[in-house]
Amino acid sequence: MLEWMTDPDITCYFRFDSSNVSLQTCEEYIERAAKAENAAHFAIVDANDEYLGTISLKDIDRERGCAEYAISTRKKAHGTGAAMQATKLLLEYAFDTLGLKKVYLNVLADNGRANAFYRKAGFCFVREEPDAVEIRGWMKTLNWYEICPSEKEKDYDGNE
Repeated sequence: MLEWMTDPDITCYFRFDSSNVSLQTCEEYIERAAKAENAAHFAIVDANDEYLGTISLKDIDRERGCAEYAISTRKKAHGTGAAMQATKLLLEYAFDTLGLKKVYLNVLADNGRANAFYRKAGFCFVREEPDAVEIRGWMKTLNWYEICPSEKEKDYDGNE
């Protein structure tokens, strides 16, 4: 986890300053995440049980039936299909196990790779929110996406 949390090619899209992330900071993050009552965090691993990234449902609201999706992976995982498979499994968990009605996310509009991934995974673009967040002194636009149980029937290649 520390590897991707300090990789400038990945962290350039983070909303927090990751320049001073240490092993201790990373361990504290994992401990807090494990104790979160309204979240579900999972490690993404390969066939050899090597850690590739983390995927989560955050702010799980059972009353409203929704949660926020989040994922971050090591460069090693990019292009392997691991993130897509983990997303498929997480959405099955969200809809089939937790009984949620909607999973949503927001992503920086200028993160082209992530926006393409979310569309391919079946998320539908909902809206653009200009000047939504400030990152390193620049105002950035967020894109909002969501997916509902009926949409998860896609084969995660964008096909019905």
